Amino acid sequence: MPQKNIDFGKFGARGIKGSDAVARKLDELAGGIATPVTVRRGWIARLHYLTRTDHARTAARNAGLTVTDRTLKAWLEGKRAPSKANLARIDAAYRAVRRQNVARHLLKRLNREGRGTRVEIHPLNQSQVPRPLQRVVEYRTLNVRRWDRIVSTWAAGDHQGLEAAWDDTIVDLGSQWGQYEYVTNVGFAA
Repeated sequence: MPQKNIDFGKFGARGIKGSDAVARKLDELAGGIATPVTVRRGWIARLHYLTRTDHARTAARNAGLTVTDRTLKAWLEGKRAPSKANLARIDAAYRAVRRQNVARHLLKRLNREGRGTRVEIHPLNQSQVPRPLQRVVEYRTLNVRRWDRIVSTWAAGDHQGLEAAWDDTIVDLGSQWGQYEYVTNVGFAA
């Protein structure tokens, strides 16, 4: 397919996939606990978030935090600290549960009763590409009116689904949409 970059960065271009930039921005909008998981305060706060209700505990188990209740209790009381692998599981479970919890609210804010949200697409960085090989890729804006598929795949952690949903969305850029597979940033507010 001509719109897909097979060997991105071969001549020095830098950027990330547009869908990854969208996921990063949605994570930022979802907010959450700012303290890193490696600090005691950070993992305790995440554990409280994941264990405050039965629904949250079930969601945490489904997200991959499969430790015994005894271990959880020891962690929360400060008798033991989680290993590095368990810290990573706690953080991943927290992000997955947080995404599920805020997806409905975020979707409502992004759709804005059918008016949509203006998205800024910053093109890839070509500063390291030799002059004759550089192409003209402009900064673009796009009004996205239907966020349902993008937010649902993001909340489910489905990277391939998010990539497909984002590719279907940027087709509205016209014939240049393939140039925005890789970008430096995608910005929007909700």
